[in-house]
Amino acid sequence: MEKTCPECGGKILGRADKKFCSDGCRNAHNNNLNKDKTNLLRNVNNRLRKNYRLLQKLNAKDKTKVKKETLLKHGFNFNFFTGQYVTKTGSVYFYVYDQGYLALENDWYLLVKVDITL
Repeated sequence: MEKTCPECGGKILGRADKKFCSDGCRNAHNNNLNKDKTNLLRNVNNRLRKNYRLLQKLNAKDKTKVKKETLLKHGFNFNFFTGQYVTKTGSVYFYVYDQGYLALENDWYLLVKVDITL
């Protein structure tokens, strides 16, 4: 029985367990599987990346204080984060991956970086 490529429908030659006719078709198929399917998902991921890059840039020493106006001036959006951590005292750290921030008094924010090893 002749096998056909799921990406282009072409004939597959070679090993019995081969799934695609070429590396190009294999790459195209996997790229289609992994791309963001909707504008919403793409826009949220772009916003998270922008917030992450900004925190990373402003927090060069892994622990820094900045004014809220500095974050806003650079386009930081406080509505997009990946997680929260609530301390025993009730302080809430917001995280964008391993970069975090904590609201302090007088519109100051403490920027922190946590060591995440997977």
